[in-house]
Amino acid sequence: MAYWLMKSEPDEYSIDDLLRDKKSAWFGVRNYQARNFMRDDMKIGEGVLFYHSSCPQPGIAGIAKVASKPMPDKTQFEPGDYFEPKSTPEKPIWICVEVAAVKKIPLLSLATIRATPELESMRILQRGNRLSITPITDAEWNFINQHFVK
Repeated sequence: MAYWLMKSEPDEYSIDDLLRDKKSAWFGVRNYQARNFMRDDMKIGEGVLFYHSSCPQPGIAGIAKVASKPMPDKTQFEPGDYFEPKSTPEKPIWICVEVAAVKKIPLLSLATIRATPELESMRILQRGNRLSITPITDAEWNFINQHFVK
């Protein structure tokens, strides 16, 4: 089983929104590597750390799980910020998965993640990393769940 960290700006879609909705498509990803993680690697039931980004208090705000197989991201076909003119329903470029809420946790801040030796190799801490989806190791997942998830 694999584990994932998935970023969302809380003013766009927060852990509270996911808890309210129970499940949501993780749409709008427009990075090929992040898309490939969803398309090629994610499996139903895998754990997700729901990360609030681009906000005053960035950090892990909840736990979710992958809830669907990969599917075309419908927003690539709709006018707006995520429209992709080169994409067709027969050959979609952008993919998404659904994620389901598990629970909200006390915010595990980016500062705390940085200060925790057991988490120092997390990809989110690597210089230049801006991916909205990154894999999490078994050790990182287990440590966070044992020490920070109530």
